[in-house]
Amino acid sequence: MPDVSRIPTVAPEAKMSRARVISVANQKGGVGKTTTTVNLATALAAVGKRVLIMDLDPQGNASTGLGIERNNRGVGTYDVIFAEVKVEDAAVETTVPNLWVVTSSQDLSGAEIELVNAEQREYRLRMALAHSALNYDYVLIDCPPALGLLTLNALVASDAVMVPLQCEFYALEGLSHLIRTIERVKRAFNPGLDIHGVVLTMFDKRNNLSDMVAADVRGFFGEKVYDTVIPRNVKVSEAPSHGKPVLIYDMRCPGSQAYIHLASEVLKREKKRLIA
Repeated sequence: MPDVSRIPTVAPEAKMSRARVISVANQKGGVGKTTTTVNLATALAAVGKRVLIMDLDPQGNASTGLGIERNNRGVGTYDVIFAEVKVEDAAVETTVPNLWVVTSSQDLSGAEIELVNAEQREYRLRMALAHSALNYDYVLIDCPPALGLLTLNALVASDAVMVPLQCEFYALEGLSHLIRTIERVKRAFNPGLDIHGVVLTMFDKRNNLSDMVAADVRGFFGEKVYDTVIPRNVKVSEAPSHGKPVLIYDMRCPGSQAYIHLASEVLKREKKRLIA
């Protein structure tokens, strides 16, 4: 993670859009981050919300999981960050009604290096979002599995962070590191950044360890942990290979139902935030 302590705390003047921007982040790979991004976005779109996914992971799994082949990807998140392409010009309509995506590309693989010497490097994505006409209710940013400059850009540009957490032995250790990073980003760059919630993924009810991890996480983070738990489910694993969210691939499977419940929780928290 870049040293945030040496950076001035005053952000460039950039008024954010009315769209609610949420990063889906975890520095550990294989925790269901992209799966959560794609299927939460699909569930939100299904209830009439206009949703944009920004695929900020050089692997481009969110783009693939929405059925967009690599050879069909034009301008994407790299161009938004470095070429001043407006988000609305880079957004691609998906087969899911009300859902768009700004795709990842191979160019994004070198973005970390290019950002090192870039002017206002921590704010590039924030400024790109601020200067675009974001006609969406939600923008979900699928972050790479690392706490580098791309993830830092996402956190600086976001209103909130959602953290997918796999139910495994080292879960809390990695989560504590991420939470400390979020707090540093909040102090140095983005005072309005909040943790929207922690979602437990790959829960195996046959495994006592899953119950133990879930209990530990809830004991430590309390109400920040969503009630909804995403189970291990073969349909969830199969869906990306078909270029479909699991809600489209098999809406009745346990994984799909879990993401529908998660979307309901997210909307309830959003409503509560607006009332408060």
